Amino acid sequence: MAANTGKSNTNKNTTQAQRKPKPATRKARQAAAEAAAKARAEQAAKDRRTQTIIGVAVVVIIALVLGLIGFNIWKSNHPTQDAGEYNKAWSEVQKAEPKPAHSTEKGGFVLSKNGLDKPVKGVPTVAVYMDFMCPGCGAMERQLGTTYQQMVDAGQINLEIHPMAFMDRYSTDEYSTRAGNAAIEIAESDSDPNHLLKFIELMYAEDFQPNESDYQPVSNDDIKGRAIAAGVSESVAAKATDKDYQYKSWLSAMSTFTPLRSELWNRSGQLKGQMSTPTITVNGTYWDRNKLGTTDMRTGLLKAIGLDSSAVGKEGKLPSLGTGTELTY
Repeated sequence: MAANTGKSNTNKNTTQAQRKPKPATRKARQAAAEAAAKARAEQAAKDRRTQTIIGVAVVVIIALVLGLIGFNIWKSNHPTQDAGEYNKAWSEVQKAEPKPAHSTEKGGFVLSKNGLDKPVKGVPTVAVYMDFMCPGCGAMERQLGTTYQQMVDAGQINLEIHPMAFMDRYSTDEYSTRAGNAAIEIAESDSDPNHLLKFIELMYAEDFQPNESDYQPVSNDDIKGRAIAAGVSESVAAKATDKDYQYKSWLSAMSTFTPLRSELWNRSGQLKGQMSTPTITVNGTYWDRNKLGTTDMRTGLLKAIGLDSSAVGKEGKLPSLGTGTELTY
C-alpha cells in the first residue's frame, strides 16, 4: 500500500487559492453598480423611444386607414361627374345628325293631352328613361302604363319619354337601337301621342319583350306589327321600321351622354352613383324607388305627385305637386 506523503493536499490548496477571486474594493463595487444602473437607464430610455415611435406609427396608420375609409364613404355618398367625359359625350350629341325635331334638349319626348311637345301647364312632368330590352323597364311599364295613359288623357301629367339603346350588347341584331329608333320615328311622324304610348305598352308585353339573358331575334316586321296594332298608320310604321334607322347616330350619342348626368344617378342601392333603367324623374327631380319598401309602384308614384288613387283619370282633379315643387314621397 502506498504511503501518504502529503503532496496531493498541497496541490489541492494551491488550485483553490488560484480560483478564488480577489475581493473587490468598495469603490470598484460602487462604480460597477453605477455603470449597470446607467446601462439599464439607457436601455429603458431606448425602449421607451422605440415604443413611442411604434405607437406614433400605429396611430398614423390607423388615422390614414380611417381617413381613407371616411373618404370612400363620403365619395360614395357624393359621386362626382367627370367633366371631361361629360363634355365630350355632349359634344357628340351636338354633332349627331339628324336630330329629332320634337325632342327636348336632353333627348325626351313630351306627351300630353294636347299632343306631342305641347305640355300642359301647372301639372307635373314625369320623365321615364327606358331601354326596350330592359326587363325592369318592362316590369315598370306593366305596372304603370295604364296609369300613365289615364293621367295623360285627363291632363293630370305630362309624360316625357326617353328612349335609350345601351343594351344592344344583349342582342345579336341591335334590338335596343331598332326599337328605340322606331319609337322616335313614331313620335316624330304620328300626331296622336296615344299611339306612341300604346306602342310602348305592346313592345313591353310579356309575350313579346325579348329576354336579355336568352335573346331570340326580333325582326323589323315584328316591331312594325306592334306599331300597327297600336294605331300607327301603315306608312308611318313601315318608315319607322325600315333599315334606314334615321335617328341611330343621335340615339347612340344620347345613350352615351344620358348615363353621365349625375342628377339621374341612383341615390341608394347596389347601383348607387350610377344610372340604370328604368329611371323616373318628376319635374326633373330623381324619384328614388328604392325607398318604396313594400309600397307598390303605382301607389308610390301617386304619392310622389300628390294625387289620390281615386282621382286618376278624372279631369279637373290635379296633382298637388305642380311645377317647381318638391317630391312629396
